[in-house]
Amino acid sequence: MAVGIFDSGLGGLTVLNAAQKHLPDVPFLYFADSAHAPYGVRDAEDIYQLTRSAVQDLWNRGCNLVILACNTASAAALRRMQEEGVPAGKRVLGVFVPLIEALTERQWGDNSPPREVAVKHVALFATPATVASRAFQRELAFRAIGVDVEAQSCGGVVDAIEEGDLILAEALVRSHVDALKRKMPFPEAAVLGCTHYPLMEATFQAALGPDVKVYSQGDLVASSLADYLKRHPNMLGEGEGGFLTTGKPGFVSDRATQFLRRQITFQAA
Repeated sequence: MAVGIFDSGLGGLTVLNAAQKHLPDVPFLYFADSAHAPYGVRDAEDIYQLTRSAVQDLWNRGCNLVILACNTASAAALRRMQEEGVPAGKRVLGVFVPLIEALTERQWGDNSPPREVAVKHVALFATPATVASRAFQRELAFRAIGVDVEAQSCGGVVDAIEEGDLILAEALVRSHVDALKRKMPFPEAAVLGCTHYPLMEATFQAALGPDVKVYSQGDLVASSLADYLKRHPNMLGEGEGGFLTTGKPGFVSDRATQFLRRQITFQAA
């Protein structure tokens, strides 16, 4: 009865960790495409092909529902996968919508026309591919009007996190926040548009200042997932939970254990 969670690397562990707290009785099968990480510097076709292959693998392993716990994959591949059709009884969902619903204070399933919201100036921190896709702005436009979004491409942050160099990651975050502030001096809210970035949330918050509300995806996605599974219990598939990677299992296990501060053991996908 496993639910699949996919990421290009380890960032999706922030979503998995929150999902396990919200849904302690649900087994999750986590798939990290570490051999091809990071996705944020790849072109859209490459991201689509890699994402589709990984999701198909999770479906084949018994997962009826797969969460793309990767903003880059959600931006570059999700809509195309859904438009081209998914197998009967299977679903694939992304991580943008729960975040935007929280930002715009809309309830799940609220399909009313877009309206003005309290927050007018939003900073978006994301990978180069996510920024280039403008997927966040597109989804936001379905729900809100009058919101100014300034996107900052955060090159190098995912690489540093995947390599375990958190000192470099912190320095890069501060640099990217400084660059954003030169374009938008007074953001009201900041969206961490990559599931790796919650690992640096304290650094983002410190650099932005206490008056900026930082939106991070873990708990928001987990809460939406819990609601979704309550309404669609048939999406609890077959098979067992665990951790799979296309990279080197030992190396990926060590990094995952470091991030989550509990023993995580990956197997070869």
